[in-house]
Amino acid sequence: MQIFENNKLVYAIYSRALSLTISKDFANLKSGKINMTKQQDSEQFHRRRELLAVEEEANKKKIIQAHGQEHFKTQVKTQFFKRVNAQVDKEFNNKANLYMNVLKIEDAAPSIMEILAVKAASINRITPLAKKLPWLCSELINLVNKPQYRKRSDIQVTEPHLALSYVGLDNLKLVMPIFMLKHWLPTHTTPYPLMKRKLWNDSLSVALAAQVLAKEQGLDEFTAFTAGMLSNLGLLAVTRGFLNTYSELYNQELRSAYESKDKKLHDALLTLDVAPELLLEQLLQRSSKVAADMVELMRFDRLQITEPLFDLAYAINIDHMCPIAKLVTKAKAYVTFRSLAKEDLINTDEAKILLAAGKLTKNDITLLKKSDINHIKLTFN
Repeated sequence: MQIFENNKLVYAIYSRALSLTISKDFANLKSGKINMTKQQDSEQFHRRRELLAVEEEANKKKIIQAHGQEHFKTQVKTQFFKRVNAQVDKEFNNKANLYMNVLKIEDAAPSIMEILAVKAASINRITPLAKKLPWLCSELINLVNKPQYRKRSDIQVTEPHLALSYVGLDNLKLVMPIFMLKHWLPTHTTPYPLMKRKLWNDSLSVALAAQVLAKEQGLDEFTAFTAGMLSNLGLLAVTRGFLNTYSELYNQELRSAYESKDKKLHDALLTLDVAPELLLEQLLQRSSKVAADMVELMRFDRLQITEPLFDLAYAINIDHMCPIAKLVTKAKAYVTFRSLAKEDLINTDEAKILLAAGKLTKNDITLLKKSDINHIKLTFN
């Protein structure tokens, strides 16, 4: 987000939050200033950092002693990381390829969202499109068969059109953006196993926070919720694309070294891991712009979220943003603050700076604090 990136203080906080999305240990190591509320927490943090430092140093010494090739390993690492970045740059410069082959976005999904955005929306218009999306049919059927939503516990819904009728338009406005983003989540985030869950939780919280603020201000809740949810689409795309590219290139390099019987290179490659710094750099550089590009390719007409997504990516002054973009910015600032505060990775002064950058008022903060922005609430008749 440009308004975060243009402020050095806010950028450091935002970078820390994205580091936390990758892993807590990485965020701890990247944090230059941490406000610990308890002495015990501070001691535990420092012990953990010392252990990591000792382990890293021991690994370095082990490599030096065993192979005497620290310089060679550094060269291999540098060259390989350059290759990864070059390939990622190439892939992300091809927006259509990213849309169709990395995220694999089917036209039926945004078409359903377009229908939901108009007053003349109907289940009959949506059903043929839903049937083109097997993943959506499965999600809807699983949803209506959950015990808390069944009308009769002895009846199981098996047909998509029945599931859609039971869910209804109002609920579909909530679950459709959720199921879309869930479908586009990376299939895995190895070696950062908790990253997938963190991406999901943050996306849902931003969307729900934007919806709460929209209701308070009399703006369209569906538009705000969807804009908030899809504002994180770039994070998903960058994570998926980067990790897939890294894995593919690494396996190619490893296989090539093995087949050419280059033991020195093979051993050096085995010491590499997926550098979180590389992933963080890509997330900071691309995520908000990729989200805007992907939403633009969805070609929404009735659903007014393209302008807000571009404002989030490129606007340098929040006052110049459209109303929905302002709400999502507030939601992102609040969720960022909450995530960092939960892990004691932000102090009081930094919190004030971040919330002020998002233009959150005291009333906004009070409202979001008392609202449940972790769970969706569906109503079935």
